[in-house]
This record gives sequence, structure tokens and C-alpha cells, in this order.
Amino acid sequence: MTQLSSMTHRERFMAALKGEPADRIPVFPVLMFLAVDRAGITYREFATNGRALAEAQLLVQERFDLDAITACSDAFRVSGDLARVLGGEMVYPEDKPPYLRKPLIASDADLDKLGRPDPTSPKSRMGDRVLGVSELVNGVAGNVAALGWIDMPFAEACSVCGVSEFMVLLMDDPALAHRILAHLTEIVIDFALAQVEAGADMIGAGDAAASLISSAMYSEFALPYEQKVCRAIHEAGGLVKLHICGNTTHLLGKMATSGADLFNVDHLVPLSEARDVYAGHDKCFKGNLDPVSHVMQATPDQCREWAHQCISLAQGTKYMLSAGCEVPAETPDEVFQAFCDAPKTVQA
Repeated sequence: MTQLSSMTHRERFMAALKGEPADRIPVFPVLMFLAVDRAGITYREFATNGRALAEAQLLVQERFDLDAITACSDAFRVSGDLARVLGGEMVYPEDKPPYLRKPLIASDADLDKLGRPDPTSPKSRMGDRVLGVSELVNGVAGNVAALGWIDMPFAEACSVCGVSEFMVLLMDDPALAHRILAHLTEIVIDFALAQVEAGADMIGAGDAAASLISSAMYSEFALPYEQKVCRAIHEAGGLVKLHICGNTTHLLGKMATSGADLFNVDHLVPLSEARDVYAGHDKCFKGNLDPVSHVMQATPDQCREWAHQCISLAQGTKYMLSAGCEVPAETPDEVFQAFCDAPKTVQA
């Protein structure tokens, strides 16, 4: 049995997931722009070069003593590869995440052209992320939890169809919406399993657009597809983190049935409500400092106090310290260090 005083970052992470004793609360923030900034590279390089992405994540992990890092850069990996099939265009700015210039799918005819791209192709956007995962896994050498990243089918549908266009489709042609979701689910699963095969301990799964829909619509158009993806990852021996930005208070109970193992809690969601729901389902959760007011704009003492409050609220549950979403690059090092050190300074 591991001695608590000698736990590795990965052991601490896994203990929190299982509700087992650990030496302290794990620290697992979402870092993209901050990692880019500290590595001194452009966002374009971070999003298009898996090795650069991994190096940036490994740098911030070592610098701030993090327990988990993620191969995440943007939400257009799948849609970027589908754009090559459908003649769409990806845009790669120097200083922000890439995006699809125009939606790809508007009809059954477009859907029929999609196919099922190989997520391991070295020239593909998916293949580049798989490379990033492999580099992360090699870099941490089993000592830090290394996560891959996908976007869930509902989020992918909003990417390939356009957010507003897909929302309209839910009402005007729900049958087509389900066909799009079903097809994308198979591609998302392929992508996730390629990252599990590359050694990822867990797959982070974003579904931000799902926060925009009602509980009933989430049950019909998002949850069943999330559940299918989670089952496939579990069958392959992986774990899942569900990350839905925005105010998901109305969705918490249903999200808890997605099959995910870890849930990110945005600062817009009362942490006490999320705690009660996820603890009731025996699930691990993380969050939920406001990345701007509680971290970037805070003093070190203020940030530390906010983190301590979250830890206190989550006491007795399966919990990891995180901001509600991505920590901004403009966050001063001394403030972010105070955040990362908060589990070490909290009073028992």
C-alpha cells in the first residue's frame, strides 16, 4: 500500500477519484493560454504541433506542481479533419484557438459525405492530438495523471453545423439532428479510444454547448450520446472527465448519470449544489473558483482563501481543486502558485 507521505501526483489523483485516503487534495486546473504563455510559443504552434503542446503542459506541471495535465487546445480537431472531406476551411490564428470558417453540414447529403476518418493519421488534427497524448504520457513517466481530450457529440454537432443552426435543427428536423449525432458519436469514440491506446489515464470530454439547452433537450440530444461515449471509453480501460462550461445547475442530476468519473463545476454553479448531487451519485468533482475574479484579478492571499473555501465546502467528498474553467494567461505567477499550494496550506 502506498504511504500517504510518498504519493506521486498520479496516485493522489486516482485516490481522489476512488475516495481513498490521500496526503492532500489534488490540484487539477485547466490550462491552455497560460501554458502557451509560459512556454513562450504561439497559440498556433500549441494547437498544431502535438510535441509543442506536450512540452508546454509538462513545463507548467513541473513549475507549479500539478497533479494532472491535459492535451487540450481547441474544439475543432474532429471538425478540422471533416473539413478536409467536405471542402471546408480551418483558420489558424497566431494568438488564439483555431476555428472552422463556415459550418460543414446543413443536410442529409452533407452528412452522407462525412465518412469515418482515421484518428491516428499523422497528417490529421486528430492524429496530432494523439501524438500530444503520447508525448505527455512519456513525459510524465507514470508520475502525473495525463489526460486526452475530445468533444462530446452534441458539442461536435454544434461545431460542424454551427451553434445557432444546430439549435434550430433540434426543433425543425430532430430526426436529422439525431442522425448527425449518431454519426459523430462513432467518430468521437474512435478519437477517444486512439488516445486511450496512446496511454491517456483519462479522457477529458467537453460539451459546453449543452449548457445552452433545457433539461428535456439535454436528455434527448446530449445525454444518450455522452453515455455511449463513456461506455466505450470504460470498455477500453479508460476514465472520463465531463467538462460542461456555463451554468449547468439545471442539468447536474442528469449529468451525473452520463457515466463520467469526474465532473468539472463552473463558477456559475453553486458548489454546494454540485457537491450534493455528485456526492449523492458517489462521483468525484472539481472546481469552482471564478478564473477571473478569484484567480487572475486576486491577490495571492485572496486566491488562497477562495481555494480554501472550496476545499472546505467539499470536505468529506471526492474532490479536486480547480478553477471553474480555464485559468487566464494573465494570472500572475505568485497568484497561481498560491492557488496550486492551497491544499498544502489549508487547515485540517
